[in-house]
Amino acid sequence: MSITKETVKAHLKDPAILCCRRPKGTVIGPADLEDPTLFDDMVDAGLLTLSNDGLTIEQVLGTTLAGDCEALTPITPGNLNSVNEVAQKAEEAKAPEENLALKVPETVKASVGGNGMIHLEVDKLEGLSLDIPAGIAFNGAPVSQAEPAAEAAGEKKVIRKLLKQHIKITDTEIGTETSIKDGKVTIDGSIVEKAVLEDPLCKSLTLDVIKPDNHHIYTETIMDVCPIATKVEGEHLGEGVTKVADGVVFMLTGVDEDGVQIHEFGSSEGYLDEKMYFGHPGCADEGDIIIRCHAVIERLKGMSRSGPFAAHKCQDYIIQALRDALKDYDGEVVREEECEDVRRKGSPRVVLVKEIMGQGAMHDNIICPTEPCGVAGGQKNVDCGNVPIILTPNQVRDGSIHALTCIGPATKEMTRHYIREPLVEGLAADEELDLVGVVFIGSPQVNDEKLWVSERLGTLLESMDIDGCIITTEGFGNNHIDFIEHIGQAGKRGIPVVGVSFCAYQGQLVVGNKYAAAMVEENMDKGGFENDVAGCSCITPEVAARAIQMLKNRMAGVDIAPAEKKWNNDVINANNKLLGLPETVLLDNGTMH
Repeated sequence: MSITKETVKAHLKDPAILCCRRPKGTVIGPADLEDPTLFDDMVDAGLLTLSNDGLTIEQVLGTTLAGDCEALTPITPGNLNSVNEVAQKAEEAKAPEENLALKVPETVKASVGGNGMIHLEVDKLEGLSLDIPAGIAFNGAPVSQAEPAAEAAGEKKVIRKLLKQHIKITDTEIGTETSIKDGKVTIDGSIVEKAVLEDPLCKSLTLDVIKPDNHHIYTETIMDVCPIATKVEGEHLGEGVTKVADGVVFMLTGVDEDGVQIHEFGSSEGYLDEKMYFGHPGCADEGDIIIRCHAVIERLKGMSRSGPFAAHKCQDYIIQALRDALKDYDGEVVREEECEDVRRKGSPRVVLVKEIMGQGAMHDNIICPTEPCGVAGGQKNVDCGNVPIILTPNQVRDGSIHALTCIGPATKEMTRHYIREPLVEGLAADEELDLVGVVFIGSPQVNDEKLWVSERLGTLLESMDIDGCIITTEGFGNNHIDFIEHIGQAGKRGIPVVGVSFCAYQGQLVVGNKYAAAMVEENMDKGGFENDVAGCSCITPEVAARAIQMLKNRMAGVDIAPAEKKWNNDVINANNKLLGLPETVLLDNGTMH
């Protein structure tokens, strides 16, 4: 496959390989050369053998073949009448190991504009100017900011506050009343009789308690993990005071009347300690008590929106009874989270875009319910047309998303994930960035709808006048189509963009574009597969840290090396090491222990 002039610019240093047979006297142009992005596959297939004395594309363009040459032949000096002389690039100075300080001549004039970008002018290079994010020092000292933005640069303005009080829970049982006393949660066992009436598609509910020392217990497919949290002050999610029961979570499981596992592509039924990645953001922690709510829904409704939703709705009736008890419980506060929605004027404006499932069937989510992580009062993103909806960081951290998603267990962001989403936490805490908001956008089923929704996102990002964005998606396959389109919508508007997704081996991207150059991998399975371990290959604090640093690099104009042809976890661990993060330890064939 011959290449274009545009492709040539990106591959001047790559080997020059003829794409087709060419006769003596051919003046070599782009149309005569094979696409370098295909070389790895060709070598693996035995179609191509690279030569140690082969020339690069920039050395052969415009030269003339001295004799006939066959297809997929590396061009060597002996094949040409002459070889282009190429100036050798001077060795680039190494950046200091401990900071991002850049050494520049004294003649350089640097100032920070009101948009948070550093502006450089180098007179001796005839007016060369560069715009890079603020926060980088020059000649060992921070750049002074131009008036009138100097006093405002990086200034923190708090818009609203949220206090999350984590209340200590030490025991849980099924009893004859619903209450919280002395750190113990008691649930009236008969409550299931009322809860099941919330939706006719739910045929039965059962409750039991799984203690931390009994995780090797069989479970049906894990539909969701949901915390017990309730508003005690404030009109809306994202402000005031929220109580969170610490040490206990709900786990929803389900089958239909025929015993068919529901709610997932793939299934996480099996022994709990082998089917949940304890400690990941969406999962139970190792020391958590798990209240298992098992639902049986009407036969053949497992692959519809209404069937799984019925299970979530009926479970929420039970959780609400505990929320009401938690409101009045004056228990021990083990920790407090002070969350702030802030503006940092003068710092680079960034947005987090989270693509969520919206393809119908079981693919759905509830946005902005009345209670944290609840169901009642919220709207389903499918019913909203999957259009982008912007929330504040505090609204996300206060449980504004209830996950109904059915995708593979390992890549599914469950309800608990959103209330402690690592990227939201990381971006909100980063004093070098101004996190404008978090955009949730659904992934429709039909391609025309995907493009329409993605175009709405592009318009939104443009109108927000942002300096960079991170775009994430859960799952893989169909939703990668709009994921890449979202990246393109940002990229073609000149917005630096970083993509975060599970790809690895099984979820390799089936589409791409030139803007998808900065990608962060979520996989934690040794083989690179969806391994049916709930919450395994999702965003973790380590993934978030890599994505945030990559975004800063993109905004600074730092080149990012192309990804290897095949997924390689060594690349991830090399980046982790640079950031002082622990190595990513992969699960071996889905085995937790």
